[in-house]
Amino acid sequence: MSNLYEKRNKIVIPFLIAAFVGLFNETALNMAFVEISKGFGIETSTVQWLTTGYLLVLGVFVPVSSFLMQRFTTRHLFAASLSLSILGTFIAAIAPSFSILLIARIVQALGTAIILPLMMTVILMVYPVEKRGAAMGKIGLVIVFAPAIGPTLAGVILEKFSWHFIFGVTLPFLLIAILVGLKFIENVSEVQPTKLDVLSFILSTIGFGGVVYGFSISGELGTFMTTEVYIAVGIGLLALVLFAIRQFRLETPMLNLKVFKYPMYTLGLLIILALMMTLLSVMVLLPIYLQNVLLLAPMIAGLLLLPGGVVNAFMSVVAGNLFDKYGPRLIVPLGLGVTIIGLFFLRMIDTDTSNLTIIIMHILLLIGISFIMMPAQTNGLNQLPRELYTDGTAIMNALQQVSGAIGTAIAVTVMSITAKGYENPLTGLVEGVQNSILLGLIISVIAFVLSLFFKRVTTIKGY
Repeated sequence: MSNLYEKRNKIVIPFLIAAFVGLFNETALNMAFVEISKGFGIETSTVQWLTTGYLLVLGVFVPVSSFLMQRFTTRHLFAASLSLSILGTFIAAIAPSFSILLIARIVQALGTAIILPLMMTVILMVYPVEKRGAAMGKIGLVIVFAPAIGPTLAGVILEKFSWHFIFGVTLPFLLIAILVGLKFIENVSEVQPTKLDVLSFILSTIGFGGVVYGFSISGELGTFMTTEVYIAVGIGLLALVLFAIRQFRLETPMLNLKVFKYPMYTLGLLIILALMMTLLSVMVLLPIYLQNVLLLAPMIAGLLLLPGGVVNAFMSVVAGNLFDKYGPRLIVPLGLGVTIIGLFFLRMIDTDTSNLTIIIMHILLLIGISFIMMPAQTNGLNQLPRELYTDGTAIMNALQQVSGAIGTAIAVTVMSITAKGYENPLTGLVEGVQNSILLGLIISVIAFVLSLFFKRVTTIKGY
């Protein structure tokens, strides 16, 4: 293990590059929704499947990552992940139709679904507990900064080129990551002859897929109150209940749900899920608002979101170091307080809101998020014994992506439902965005109350 500690930076860097590109792809296309909608002659609610579908695949496939991390070596999984990401990105860059583009996004998501929990597990393996806060701060930089910076870079690209180039510019980084990774990455855990429980996989796929699909089609239908939504969500929830029951009965479960016996893990997870719902929904809403309400060009709209992304990158590292020193009890509530202030003022945006106001509120929002994400996640994972690392990271990453997909779908649905109630489309869109942000504000207030029960984990059971 000491040898891995010495090489940890070389091992982690390729993961950070790969994860950055994967998470950048989550939101980069948001800025191109208007262009893609016009180019393919489809509705915005249909285009949002490029994001929702991506998150759906992450949510469905990430649970399998726990099995994969036990069955295959770190190097093999890294190579497989990057190969899928490269293939999906290449197909997206040349996609001639919406259906091909959606398929490419699914392939991309399969690669990201492997790399995220694998990266988290590697961090837990190669960093001692007293240095995990700083290490997780680097991951926080990637997890929050990448989706935050996506619309900005996409907007700059769209000023001169088509949306295809959004994918083209990321290919070189993926190629660099796989070359560096294959040179430096070592296996950090022992391979076990584990067999995949097919029924568990089917139940988890139907469960996560049904819930996310149900909320997502509500965006296209413009309402939650339909039989299709009820059936999809109902089947999904039933499958998840059956999945959970089966995991407790299996000698070697696909996902060990005993992680929920650890209160700080469960509490941290709930706060992170609330955060992801809010963050990714705002990342979808703001580009739509900036382009369709304020009538800004994609590049200008993207540049308005740049300061928040840059500040967030810096503050994520700061938050990680502060966590090592002070723990989460003050940092997480403080971050949620700042997030609530940012959302409160974003809730008031209208046709006359100045660009400076958008920039300041966006910065506040992302500063708050940087103080929540990694401290909550690190504290929760620190409470788990070593043998539950793969399950803890897999569950956390899976539910993050599912909550993000649900949050995005709900935001679009609320916006659509509200807009239908107004004769003036512009007024309806403004009210729709405001109501969607209000929902995020309510979720953040609930998360703030939960954060008051946070305690620092001082011992690592089984470590």
